[in-house]
Amino acid sequence: MLSTIIQIILAFMFFKAAVPKFTSNQQVEAFETYGYSQWFRNITAIVEVGTAFLLIIGIWKQQLAAIGGLLVLATMIGAIFTHIKLKDSFSNMVLSIALLVLGVIVLWQNSSALLG
Repeated sequence: MLSTIIQIILAFMFFKAAVPKFTSNQQVEAFETYGYSQWFRNITAIVEVGTAFLLIIGIWKQQLAAIGGLLVLATMIGAIFTHIKLKDSFSNMVLSIALLVLGVIVLWQNSSALLG
């Protein structure tokens, strides 16, 4: 039950973060500030949408939830790395850290489906 609630929250957050990456000039400028190419912005958005779908489908298929959790980890490690690279304040990293922790919980709760 805990994993399901977390998966819904993560799916919502990832989908909400992905849409502006496809549509917003502010995201174009943000990725330039980060020192990342625009193709990477598009790949990030695609990964975020895919992760959201995996987490939702993972409510019924644990293996997909585990893969979604793993993608949350990878994405949030990248986000935290970017914050560190930019010498961003800790307060700006809190959401990425919280999402990372939630991703770990989803992965842990569903890891048995991945391993066996």
